[in-house]
Amino acid sequence: MSSQINLKSDTSWLTAFNIYLNRRVLAMFFLGFSAGLPFPLVFSTLSTWLRQIGISKTVIGFFAWIGITYSIKIIWAPIVDRMPLPVITKLLGPRRSWMLVAQAGIIAGLLGMAWTDPAQHITAMALFALLVAFSSATQDIVIDAYRIEAVKEEYQGAMAATYQAGWRVAAALVAGAAALYISNYFSWTVAYIVMAAFMAVGIITVLLISEPDRTIGEQTYLQEQRVVDFLESTAHIPDVLRIPVAWFIGAVICPFTEFFQRNSNSALFVLLFIGIYRISDIVLGNMTHPFYIDMGFSVIEIANIAKIFGVVMTLLGAFVGGLLVVRYGILRVLLLGAILVSITNLMFALLADNGHSITGLAIVLSSDNFSGGLASTAFIAYLSSLTNRAYTATQYALFSSIMTLGPKFISGFSGVVIDAQGYIFFFGYAAALGLPAIFMVLYLMKQQKPDGN
Repeated sequence: MSSQINLKSDTSWLTAFNIYLNRRVLAMFFLGFSAGLPFPLVFSTLSTWLRQIGISKTVIGFFAWIGITYSIKIIWAPIVDRMPLPVITKLLGPRRSWMLVAQAGIIAGLLGMAWTDPAQHITAMALFALLVAFSSATQDIVIDAYRIEAVKEEYQGAMAATYQAGWRVAAALVAGAAALYISNYFSWTVAYIVMAAFMAVGIITVLLISEPDRTIGEQTYLQEQRVVDFLESTAHIPDVLRIPVAWFIGAVICPFTEFFQRNSNSALFVLLFIGIYRISDIVLGNMTHPFYIDMGFSVIEIANIAKIFGVVMTLLGAFVGGLLVVRYGILRVLLLGAILVSITNLMFALLADNGHSITGLAIVLSSDNFSGGLASTAFIAYLSSLTNRAYTATQYALFSSIMTLGPKFISGFSGVVIDAQGYIFFFGYAAALGLPAIFMVLYLMKQQKPDGN
């Protein structure tokens, strides 16, 4: 495992800046916007709506399990990667057709949520939110694949940067702050209808961009030789049985076995680390908005501080994290991020103890968003270093699924913990959940060779 980053010292600042003028790089901002918009609408923004109308914290906590949809997308990622859609794939190509279908599902789910009264039909609200989450996770799969295939390797950093910028703008400023403003001055129904309309950004982008060229490298052919071997050795079995199995081997088994072969004895530890690193952050995030409501903050105060101000601090943390990764390597910044996230969780406990305070909320959220942005940048860099380009889409889906599956399941019990022990205990509990990640990073640093390879 390597934490080195190779820089091209002969690349001028003007040349580097011009990368961001590439049409596909610019398009990733709008695809990132489309990917970021649905996320808070089934989590933080939705939990604010539910808590404001008196839904119990226990029920709100259970809504976190909708996020498991993002964590199990590896199950259908190979289908999105390889299965054409009737008619529309011939018109748009495989990547753009799947994007468009996923965006249509998001719009349908958001409109269903808008026209549902959660006080009377909480189950229907959960089902519509599940449709949004499933469609959003599907869109994530295909956008990740498009990002990898659309440009050459040296453009990938710029693609990731514009994608994350679009994601943050949509998630924090539009689906976060703007949705809260609209709900305050109009209604939650109007807010969710407007959010559904904003998905037009993604649809227009899909119609304007071109389908990427897909190339399969020699390494992929060698891996998928197993499919050919299987077909040859099972010629006596009916095609209706052996062809689906052969497809499963090539689409699912080969990316998994390649990762385990490359990482050998450390593979299981790495996967465990991926599943643990963000647990403290995700468990905390599920109940922050109900906490704000219970502390007496208005939705306008939440929008002003948690969304508008918070996104600035997140982007600042991400920028600083990127600089530190270049300067000190991935693992050291991973360690710093894990420590800062646990410390800022404890700061929430202090806020809960001191009571309603705009200044206190601003300080805590500044620290929390900065540390989250820094830790996320380092973690994305780490996941990227683990991925084989021949299987980037499937392996990245695997990593992102593992990254959120355990934390999302545990966060479903957040409301139960709060109802039983209170917010101060919960924030201390969330901070303690970050300790294993700190010790695991220290172990990875110990195992790393002195030369960084």
